Amino acid sequence: MDRVSDAFAVVPRADFLPVGERGRADYDGPVSLGHGSTNSQPRTVADMLRLLDVRRGDRVLDVGAGSGWTTVLLAELTGPDGSVLGLELEPEVARFGADNVAGAGRPWASLETARAGVLGDPARSPYDRILVSADASVLPAELVAQLADGGRMVVPVRGLMTVAVRRGDEVETSHHGHYSFVPLR
Repeated sequence: MDRVSDAFAVVPRADFLPVGERGRADYDGPVSLGHGSTNSQPRTVADMLRLLDVRRGDRVLDVGAGSGWTTVLLAELTGPDGSVLGLELEPEVARFGADNVAGAGRPWASLETARAGVLGDPARSPYDRILVSADASVLPAELVAQLADGGRMVVPVRGLMTVAVRRGDEVETSHHGHYSFVPLR
């Protein structure tokens, strides 16, 4: 198995779903968290994490963290020498996600309510990796600016999964198939 499969094996999706939805944890599709938010399709999450190529000790930003499942998967990949900050814009979902992350036994991960009108967390940047679980209309320059030199971001842009790698002032992008996400706000 690869590192992403190993992380999935120790971070069960059911623990990050509302109680009434936990029976759908094995469903390979999005599951509603309420408030217009979803817990993403497991196959999509796995694809994104493989594209992100998280290393031990990385500083990671998880934008659109929802229930905290991706935040904890990322924490499993970084290990305790890394750090993961999950941000979720919808306050009710953020509270649910923060509780899930706090109970997951990985104190190097946290989830907070995103500040309205601010994309990411520029004050705590740079980040080695940024995962975005919402569809952007263009490659988000605000998040690219928060990448460390050599940093990597995975973000759906108009439905096309995009990998952006920052090298100094240059950004290299590649595309990896079509996916469906809620819009990035």
